[in-house]
Amino acid sequence: MDLPFALCLVSLLIGAAALVAPVAGRSWASVALYGLCLGVSSLLLVIGLWSLVAMGGGAEAPLLWLPLGIPGQGVHFRLDGLSAFFLIVINLAASAASLFAIGSGRHEHAPHRVLPFYPVFLAGMNLVVLANDVYGFLFSWEVMSVASWFLVIAHHRQPENRRAGYVYLIMAALSTQMLLVTFGLLSGFGAHLDFDAIRATPPSLDIARLALLAVVIGTGAKAGLVPLHVWLPLAHPAAPSHVSGLMSGIMTKVAIYGLVRVTFDLLGPPEWTWGAGILLLGGTTAVTGVLYALMQHDLKRLLAYHTVENIGIIAIGLGLALAFRANGFQMGAALALTAALFHVLNHSLFKTLLFLSAGAVLTATGERDLDRLGGLIRGMPITAFCFLVGSAAISALPPLNGFVSEWLALQAILISPELPQWILKFLVPMVGAGLALSAALAAACFVKAFGAAFLGRARTAAAERAVEVERSSLAAMLILVAACVLAGVLPGLVVDALAPVTTLLVGSHLPNQITQPWLTLVATTPERSSYNGLILMVFIALSASLSAFGVHRLASRRRRRAGAWDCGYPETSPATQYTAASFAQPIRRVFASVLFSAREKIDMPAPGDSRAARLTLTIRDPVWALLYRPVAVAVTTAAEIISSALSLSIRQHLGLVYGTLILLLVVLALWQ
Repeated sequence: MDLPFALCLVSLLIGAAALVAPVAGRSWASVALYGLCLGVSSLLLVIGLWSLVAMGGGAEAPLLWLPLGIPGQGVHFRLDGLSAFFLIVINLAASAASLFAIGSGRHEHAPHRVLPFYPVFLAGMNLVVLANDVYGFLFSWEVMSVASWFLVIAHHRQPENRRAGYVYLIMAALSTQMLLVTFGLLSGFGAHLDFDAIRATPPSLDIARLALLAVVIGTGAKAGLVPLHVWLPLAHPAAPSHVSGLMSGIMTKVAIYGLVRVTFDLLGPPEWTWGAGILLLGGTTAVTGVLYALMQHDLKRLLAYHTVENIGIIAIGLGLALAFRANGFQMGAALALTAALFHVLNHSLFKTLLFLSAGAVLTATGERDLDRLGGLIRGMPITAFCFLVGSAAISALPPLNGFVSEWLALQAILISPELPQWILKFLVPMVGAGLALSAALAAACFVKAFGAAFLGRARTAAAERAVEVERSSLAAMLILVAACVLAGVLPGLVVDALAPVTTLLVGSHLPNQITQPWLTLVATTPERSSYNGLILMVFIALSASLSAFGVHRLASRRRRRAGAWDCGYPETSPATQYTAASFAQPIRRVFASVLFSAREKIDMPAPGDSRAARLTLTIRDPVWALLYRPVAVAVTTAAEIISSALSLSIRQHLGLVYGTLILLLVVLALWQ
């Protein structure tokens, strides 16, 4: 009954969207709708947990067929281990975002543009992971994409939001078209549309290669793989904050689900080159994403670029798993796949937490620019604590959850010398170095973000007046904080829960963790690699407590006098303290001048001139400039030519047709 109940809950979300549309402007509508979404998401979360536990005990994946969609074909649904895991990922973050929106939704300026599409967005994401045929998958994918597009342009009166919606719509269309090509190749162009039939008749090697290329483009455009990431830093900041958290924390993971479903489940046995390609793409995406993030001063745009980085980390794990599987190393494949799926869960938790915290800051101050914030820890201590935990988690600092998944990925990299291909022997260590670099740069970036937003003095009056948001919003953030801590301190529980998923996809799983002493996480064998988050957390807590006790109780209370040190602040004005640009300047001068063609222009007034000195920074996105802008220019030029051709007279049209016919005849004669 798990699968029918889950589908009934999804249909309830769609029905709620239809019912709330006429009354979306009422004050009670947002509380009622988000409360319903919270309840439905919580129940779907329980279904996912129950199903995953049952499958760990050997239960079969339930199937369901409904007479909908294509006549004679219907729609097939299936709740296997992979679907159950992603059901947990989706609805854990969706529950927190809905709880947050119960409070923050009262501040929404255009609720009639948000409320009807929010539950449809949730329903679309859940249906994608439950679909077991081509039609159901693509239909659900489009529901998810269109609903999220409406949420992106909710505040369409702002020009940057309209541009974000336009770019997102183009990339979403590209994503769907490439997935259509993928499933067309896998299904024999409609010969068999359900996934069970595709599994029973895997494609030939040439068809599988084409399908892999198409699915990487299709899912990569939705997930944010470089160079298909250009929509993401535009669309995520444009949407309302709780929607931004879902788009960044969940929707990109639904795209990862599509990539995993096709490459590990439907394509058949892989080649090692598939893993090498995805591995290289993931390493490039991780490093590029974190470097883009370092250049940003807009808090939500900074978080969006970090989504690009973390999608790259997930792709590294998937690429390694494919390479190990192609070479018959099942334990290595299980380790790398566990690292990737663990990071899927981790990123959904800490990225949703960070976006909700940014939403709380935006609600309290009306600002997203880090250089117009500062000192928020005084008026918003709980939000500051939540953002700090999220920052530490995304920076892969122990004992939080972000460290565990990246540690597992590094363990998989360390056993990669067993791979026989010499290209992989060079590529994997190089990508491992990139993974370590991205973690270090992420830590530097969030030192900047937390320091500029919450520490120091308030730079504006709005930041100085900021107070905490509603209790429901704070409760949502604290729940995600607890989830980040639990997943980091007790990671063995998550690894054991992932065992049926990795067994389904690569035929193996990591050792049983619950039987390990002191709940130690063992990647391969206890002698080779192990990690204990619980002991580490206790050690950190005791060390910090003893240090605080020593400073406050054992230090001398004798008064000492010395010359005052201004700490670099000769005046009390907030303008004299470090800004986000100041934090990023050293790293920007190392990387951005080469990779992003960053240019600094300093306007320094002459002595006696009372004008303020100004630093103007220009950063060029090379992907946009070299790839997308030429395409946009070519399309615009072609459209202008066609438009001018439509205004020709009848004689000119006939002459054009006659000339084209003569040209084709000449070409045909020369060809023969």
